[in-house]
Amino acid sequence: MLIAGPTASGKSDIALALAKLLPATIINADASQVYADLRILSARPSIADEDASPHRLFGHIDGAQACSAANWADEAKAAIAEAIAAERLPILVGGTGLYMRTLLDGIAPVPEIDPTIRAKVRRLDVSLAYAALLHEDAEAAARLMPSDRTRIARALEVIRSTGRPLKDWQAQSVGGIADQIHLVPVILLPPRDWLYTRCDARFAMMLERGGIHEVEALLARKLDPALPVMRAIGVREVSAILANPDVTAEQTNLAQIATRQYAKRQFTWFRNQFPSAWLRAECEINNDMVNKLAIKLRDIALT
Repeated sequence: MLIAGPTASGKSDIALALAKLLPATIINADASQVYADLRILSARPSIADEDASPHRLFGHIDGAQACSAANWADEAKAAIAEAIAAERLPILVGGTGLYMRTLLDGIAPVPEIDPTIRAKVRRLDVSLAYAALLHEDAEAAARLMPSDRTRIARALEVIRSTGRPLKDWQAQSVGGIADQIHLVPVILLPPRDWLYTRCDARFAMMLERGGIHEVEALLARKLDPALPVMRAIGVREVSAILANPDVTAEQTNLAQIATRQYAKRQFTWFRNQFPSAWLRAECEINNDMVNKLAIKLRDIALT
């Protein structure tokens, strides 16, 4: 089972409702929720929710490490196998399309990136990195938004470290499991106005529930600013609030804008990247719809 969609679209609610109907294991497929340091800012399931049914790959990685799509896919395969062996339904839940693509379709066999090259690329401002990519791999640059820091850095470090563009490596993808499993997918694509309102409310709630203390603890670790955990949405904005509480309203607004922009990119990606035959829910995900979708997915899974 795969429940995918943009942030704040209701994925976790549906997974939890489904887990009440069938023996299931919920497996995280969100790049921020893998980090132990980010329970609140990543909107990870609560401790009570995690206790209600088995959860895997949530908060299991220290923020001092970077989790790659390949690392996650290997762990997800193991978690899926564990669930099946225990006669439980594996439910993959998340919004990181790269993770899902890697698990299902495999990953390009790119050699290990030279650490010196990676560090240099990751320190570049996104505009400088994009300008460099235009020069060194124009085809990759043409496929990417100039603001897509993560993918720009990846394409640039690959061409510099291997001498071959990322597209060449991707043509040789290996390790996918799509042809080995019976996948029941649903993509959540609710109305955008409804989704953006949820995004705004979610960040305000994160602050109320301890997001500031979470970032305070993270900053105390003095981690490399280039690490994914330090670049998660909300970390920079809450850091600014900690430095000057007078900018709370301004930084909250900036974080809400960043969250909406991220949700918009996810929405577009999920709408266009997966097969049109996959079930899509394009409605508001209220309590009634959560239960209806959970029942529908249960019935599909049992057929």
